[in-house]
Amino acid sequence: MATTLPTAKYPAKDHVLRTFKTLTLALHPSQCDKPQVIVLAGSETPYRNDTDRELPFRQESNFFYLSGCAVPGSFFLATYLPDSATVSTKLYVPKPTFEDLMWSPAPPTPSEARAAYDVEAVFHNVELVNHLKSLPDDALVHILPRTGEFPDARSYVGKYSPDHPLGNTGSAVTEQHLLPALQQTRLIKDSFEIALIRKANEISSRAHEVVMRVLGLAVQGKIKQDSNNRPLLPAEWLIETEAEAEAIFVASCRREGAYHQAYLPIVAANDRAATLHYCCNDKAFSWGPVADKRTHNGGHLASFVPERECGSVLAPQVLLIDAGCEWECYSSDIGNGGKFTSEARAIYDLVLEMQQGSLAMLHPGVHWDDVQLRCHEVLVDGFLRLGIFRNPEVSHGADLNSQDNLRTNILASGLSAAFFPHGVGHSLGMDVHDVPTASKPPKTGKYFVPGSNPSDSTGAGGHESFYRLLRLRLSLLAGMVVTVEPGIYFSSHLLAPHRNSVYLDTTVLARYESVGGIRIEDDVLITENGAENLTTVRSETAWIETVCAGEV
Repeated sequence: MATTLPTAKYPAKDHVLRTFKTLTLALHPSQCDKPQVIVLAGSETPYRNDTDRELPFRQESNFFYLSGCAVPGSFFLATYLPDSATVSTKLYVPKPTFEDLMWSPAPPTPSEARAAYDVEAVFHNVELVNHLKSLPDDALVHILPRTGEFPDARSYVGKYSPDHPLGNTGSAVTEQHLLPALQQTRLIKDSFEIALIRKANEISSRAHEVVMRVLGLAVQGKIKQDSNNRPLLPAEWLIETEAEAEAIFVASCRREGAYHQAYLPIVAANDRAATLHYCCNDKAFSWGPVADKRTHNGGHLASFVPERECGSVLAPQVLLIDAGCEWECYSSDIGNGGKFTSEARAIYDLVLEMQQGSLAMLHPGVHWDDVQLRCHEVLVDGFLRLGIFRNPEVSHGADLNSQDNLRTNILASGLSAAFFPHGVGHSLGMDVHDVPTASKPPKTGKYFVPGSNPSDSTGAGGHESFYRLLRLRLSLLAGMVVTVEPGIYFSSHLLAPHRNSVYLDTTVLARYESVGGIRIEDDVLITENGAENLTTVRSETAWIETVCAGEV
């Protein structure tokens, strides 16, 4: 069933109030009773280097969170009076020139913006400086850090009013508290935000299925291309390159009104799937003969079976697609697979087991480190079944390790991190890797906490490498949205230091290395009593294979 989006305005003012309340908790007691002010600049329309050609615009996430406004070049001012817990909000939109209107669509007028956004008043940008000058003398003004990562309100104010505290380092202005307060507040999603994330997931899930079904139609020979000398229509498109799979995915999202991807799509065939953020998407892909025009592929074609064996045919490949759209500045992040060799199917089924084990654990209070550890435990057990991992004592004629001890020893060696090097997931929201500081505060975690003595983990937790790249190290809270994305990869450079491990059977490993990499990713809402999977595209091996084979 499709998500019914809320008809009310985006609840920006509620976000402002929640942010102020979080912010004041971090203040020194002497500052808590002062008027608190937030000043933010929105993103400007970006341009290609040294030209006047526009690049795609996307509003800065914190600005949108507090204003709901996606108009380029806007500003936002909010004031909070702690004694009465009252908030006032003002939005400032550009006043277009004649030339602006000639080249670009007009921004909303103040009255139009007031009707569209959850703010109390809207003005043109030129009014901002005057309004700042009328703030209470004892107000504490909060801005985002001037790190180059955020639009800079100070530079605008300094340009038009050099004597105002925002134009220098006046003591009434602080960068210390606003960003942590915003991230902590954004970590927990309200019902409006959840509806937007759900919508993004539904659109992205359908786009993943569209790609699978186009592949399936081609396998069945049901895509007929007109031989007349004309461009091919969408119904005639084949997927013979990674780029063509990406094009169909993005087109499916855009035709449903999702104009931005949450991140650069990752479309990787064969061993390229072992690169976690492979965004090139520029190589040939096929499950059978490749047309002559594709075989050279600019010299970049990989993974040919030797011609003497079967001609110009690509070796069997997995196509990993990790892609998700945005809906109204809220992200989705989904990964899935395709057609499988026997080895690829075994690895896919193991990754699916890792994911299902993770999903079964999720509820408030569970520490994310434990979810990460569970994935490694399942991987080790699975590799022992497949023979990729082995008991070194057996090869010497004795079996001195019980299965539990063997698993513990392999985990403690860190060997599984060579195959599963990343975290099982991360926070998701307005950004795909959402609120990084709030998700992973300094010196947090359950096992191998940074700055602590490794012996403090008393043998629990496996190996410190399991947690080094985690983007989330918290106990789960209701209202969080997280990705669950275990994977298994056969990366030559990650495996190189471990090829002499006593636990690794390199002969068996060689049969699986051509799989490249498999990752299965869903987006999950933590509820009061458990969790809800927001991703609707299915992940079962049999369903994916029948869809990609055109059998359903």
